[in-house]
Amino acid sequence: MTTATETADPRYPVGRYRPEREIDADQRADWIQQIADAPARFRQAVDGLSDDQLDTPYRDGGWTVRDLVHHLPDSHMNAYIRVKLGLTEESPSIKTYDEAAWAVLPEPGITPPEVSLALLDAVHVRWVNTLRTMGEGDWSRTIQHPEWGAMRLDQLLGLYAWHGRHHVAHVTRLRERNGW
Repeated sequence: MTTATETADPRYPVGRYRPEREIDADQRADWIQQIADAPARFRQAVDGLSDDQLDTPYRDGGWTVRDLVHHLPDSHMNAYIRVKLGLTEESPSIKTYDEAAWAVLPEPGITPPEVSLALLDAVHVRWVNTLRTMGEGDWSRTIQHPEWGAMRLDQLLGLYAWHGRHHVAHVTRLRERNGW
């Protein structure tokens, strides 16, 4: 069971996210492992890139690799918090954030990539530990997304497993295209 397939569209190199209706323990275990592996895969994708390469957009009109380096921990911190809210509150309303506005704040431009990569590592350790200790009934708990409505925690898991693969593929496809 997969949520997407590889495409030629540079915006969605692993395909658009498609939520699964029925999710079993094996699928959850696979997604948890993908989330556990995401920091190392992303580090490998950006390893050895020069400043000029980090400042290259992954597609025309897209974010730079440096933007992605800072975006991934921002996004995954939000996901970790959403899971914790879903586990500790009854169907909480979650706050969205303007990821494009976060990307243009001055802070990412002066923060060394290694800081965000270390943050990604740390967030994933805590997040994966939380995911691996969840009971069967926890996965059906929900959060309320302002745009998407009720979302089960197992659906959130699938979304963020896809999200990590999505951004790793942005960088690896760019490297392939440019012969890096």
